[in-house]
Amino acid sequence: MSKKNIYDTALYLRLSKDDADIDGSKKTESNSISSQRDLLRAYVQSHEDLRLFDIYIDDGYSGANFERPEFQRMMEDIRAGKVNCVLVKDLSRFGRDYIEAGRLIQKTFPAFSVRFIAVTDSYDSLYADRAESNLIVPVKNFVNDAYCRDISVKVKAQQQVKRLEGKCISAFAVYGYRKDPDDKNALMIDEYAADVVRKIFAWKIAGMSMAAIADKLNQSGVLSPMEYKKSLGMKYYTGFGGDSPGKWAAVSVKRVLENQVYIGTMVQGKEEKVSYKLKKRINKPREEWIYVKNTHEAIISEVEFRTVQDLLKYDGRKSEDSDCASLFSGILTCGDCRTPMIRRVNHYKGREKVFYICQTKNRSLGCSRHSIREEQLKQIVFKEIRVWLELMASYSGILEYLEELNINYDQVVEYDSQIGALSMEYKKYCDLKNGLHIDLKEGLIDRKEFDELYCLYERKCEGLETSINAQKKIIKDMFRNGVAAKTQLDRIRETLEIHELTRELLVTTVRRIYVFEDKRLEIEFRFANEMEKLALMRKLCHEKSAVQEVI
Repeated sequence: MSKKNIYDTALYLRLSKDDADIDGSKKTESNSISSQRDLLRAYVQSHEDLRLFDIYIDDGYSGANFERPEFQRMMEDIRAGKVNCVLVKDLSRFGRDYIEAGRLIQKTFPAFSVRFIAVTDSYDSLYADRAESNLIVPVKNFVNDAYCRDISVKVKAQQQVKRLEGKCISAFAVYGYRKDPDDKNALMIDEYAADVVRKIFAWKIAGMSMAAIADKLNQSGVLSPMEYKKSLGMKYYTGFGGDSPGKWAAVSVKRVLENQVYIGTMVQGKEEKVSYKLKKRINKPREEWIYVKNTHEAIISEVEFRTVQDLLKYDGRKSEDSDCASLFSGILTCGDCRTPMIRRVNHYKGREKVFYICQTKNRSLGCSRHSIREEQLKQIVFKEIRVWLELMASYSGILEYLEELNINYDQVVEYDSQIGALSMEYKKYCDLKNGLHIDLKEGLIDRKEFDELYCLYERKCEGLETSINAQKKIIKDMFRNGVAAKTQLDRIRETLEIHELTRELLVTTVRRIYVFEDKRLEIEFRFANEMEKLALMRKLCHEKSAVQEVI
């Protein structure tokens, strides 16, 4: 046979997760890489006009597109004139995008005088007639594409089910956790990384800015999440950019502080693929993310997490003499214009006077000074916190007492005067809304008035229903989980000797402090709603107990 009849042949092999069963069972043996290689080698050996040039293997790559490293290497060899025949097991191994596959087989390969052979599909472009090239091959490619689309839909559906069940389906565990070796969909605490996470939250509560926390981690030689995963031998690459992805930065600290996974909540479904044919992913709106609580052990308490979320809403600039924010930063607010108060230090005759004034007044934008001395503020707030702690302690055991008296959730809800008042208001607006139909029918109002009033009453009902459900949820959570506030405050009382006001004590007990012009303070404590419900429960316990004594 003459030299010009010999074809330098590329054996192309491909296998991906698409070729496994949907439940993740073993890949079909007939499609395995070794099986494809043996079949194609035997085919070359049985055809004298074929000469093996190289073998190109894309193992673990989808057939939905042609952005595969070995396929691209083969195309480079084709363009360089090194290969003039491509041999595959079947058309599905070549690719499952019927448009691109058709373009390559019918246009690109002929343009480079490349022969194409799909062994088990009995297709050889050298001998194929017009019907095979223009009808059979496109149909088979279309079927392969449809199969790929069908697989994509089924995989997405299965992944969605796992997300809703709270199973981790990401390739890597979030920093602070690792995959359970016995269950790849479960998370276990990674103690080293978890300790770093705890420090990050503690430093933020202490008043450090995110940039200061990042600097402290870098100076201490703590590896960034990406570098830490790589140090464990993981082939991990982050999608977040930055000038120094190997270092901690303020943005990476913020991602840790905002991630609910650290309170035991699995958060998934943040992104979705544009198409099964493309690798590109787009971010989904936060309200479409999937949250499942209590799927794994928490690293951070919910109280600490919520505290940090409040602090992140406000300026956390450090003070002049430390890396931490000043004691009242992010807490102290003008009672009239509701802007943050700013700290000022005056030096006079060797004495230092520290006070706070309204930020709006400081910028000459209105309002008034609302000036208050820091030392005076500390004394007042510390005294109120001690009273609040003692009050909380006095409520200890209320839930246990409710159980002894056989008082359940429904009885507490029925007893709650706040829920009762809201329910009466809700019924009033529902009756008004329903009465509009009669008014319209009797001609007391026209259609325009009907529509306006109906929308008004509908909004009122929706708002009241939301408020009622929120009040009921507080009681339900307390029955289900106990008093989270009490648990946290007990820990504070055990671990801190409360002799003076500290940043940790302040931010863990107080959400906001409002300062009015007459130096009157209004303190918004954390868990105020729970405290109200505890007072309600204690009153119910006393009444129930008194009735039982009479009986």
